[in-house]
Amino acid sequence: MPHPQHRHRRARLTAGTALAAALALTVTACGDDGSGSSGGEGSGKGKIVFWDNNGGVRTDVWKQIIAAFEKQNPDIQVEYVGIPIADVQKKYDTAIAGGGLPDVGGVGTAYLANMVAQNALEPLGGRIDDSALKGKLVTGMVSSVQAAGGQGKEMYEVPTSANMGTLWYRPDLFAAAGLQPPATWSAFYAAADKLTDAGKNKFGFTLRGGAGSIAQALEMMYAQSGIDNFWDGDKTTVNDPKNIAALEKYVGLYKKDTPEADLNNDFVNMVAEFDHGTVGMLQHNLGSYNDHVKAFGKDKIEGVTLPPAQDGGVRTIVSNPVDGLGLFKSSKNKSAAWKFIEFAASAKMNSLWNQSAGAIPANTGAAQDAWINDAKPTKTAMESLNDPGTKIVQFPYYLPDWNNITKGDTEPDFQKVLLGKMTAKDFADELAGKINDAQADFLAHNKQK
Repeated sequence: MPHPQHRHRRARLTAGTALAAALALTVTACGDDGSGSSGGEGSGKGKIVFWDNNGGVRTDVWKQIIAAFEKQNPDIQVEYVGIPIADVQKKYDTAIAGGGLPDVGGVGTAYLANMVAQNALEPLGGRIDDSALKGKLVTGMVSSVQAAGGQGKEMYEVPTSANMGTLWYRPDLFAAAGLQPPATWSAFYAAADKLTDAGKNKFGFTLRGGAGSIAQALEMMYAQSGIDNFWDGDKTTVNDPKNIAALEKYVGLYKKDTPEADLNNDFVNMVAEFDHGTVGMLQHNLGSYNDHVKAFGKDKIEGVTLPPAQDGGVRTIVSNPVDGLGLFKSSKNKSAAWKFIEFAASAKMNSLWNQSAGAIPANTGAAQDAWINDAKPTKTAMESLNDPGTKIVQFPYYLPDWNNITKGDTEPDFQKVLLGKMTAKDFADELAGKINDAQADFLAHNKQK
């Protein structure tokens, strides 16, 4: 008989899946709630609304792209709306349920399946095939978008960038302490200890204990454990004993080699903590590269791929969400909205955006630009992705409940682990139970189709 907690999890997740299905049915029946098929191609002129899914952080570069687009297309005006990344999924869900979706929006694979399940997004495969983007999008990113959408080979966003986990470190602090770059896990933990002098407010590492903490914890777990698959059959490997041991080592850094304030760190505060100048290392993705360069200069910041589990062994990295642009079914001017997507994903604009973000471009033309060779961490990430000795652990972004599972109640539970109020094993088991329930619901739902 299922454990009571498992029954509760299953009921909650099934309810969430049922809600998405109900919303999709409502859209199909009514087609007029802001997410459905009441839109149209329109005149290809006039105003379109664009939601930036990382408003504030990427506002400036989007304003440049919009200005260039409007100059080339003077009969189309783009209204920019910046949505903070922490609020974007809730903002979309609210608009899908009650109306008010934009024409175009930034969409990541982490919540793509949820939006597809609610019938909010226009399929884009045909438009891509008929556009200048055909054959110009990085194959791996296309595959990730197709997998995350959960609808076979259909595309529900045009990929614009991908990211990769990076271990940032201060080479000047390492040199002063007589340390070598953190190329192995033993070197990483030794450096974290040696660079810490809490009395002088110096720490070897800063971690993310608040919003967004789970993805980074999973990244550190799989990189250390060497487990190269998220699934063992239909059960997740999240709570494999090797992953639990890796999690125990990771959370053991808190307060010993990290600032106590890390407990509530989100992305902004974690990066600010590192860029303040008294912390030796930070694990984050390529997206914070320009922040570090601005804080220290290129000669005082280095970024390396997370070390392999065993020296000289296979490197296990987790898949990062692919960011992109979605066209909403409710748009009444889809032709103009598509022109904007095609323009923003072109080689020149895609290069501009990714250079600003420090991310890996989706347009193969942009991937050859000189700035990538100049941005050593980005080049290193690209080389690691192409290295036969690298295994990518694919997160199940296709699960409609994935983003809620890795946030929601799970982030406060992770804080309990940091505070010693919950064991790493209990945390991993609870998280695994939620993931397994979501996978079972997903498989059962798709089997019935």
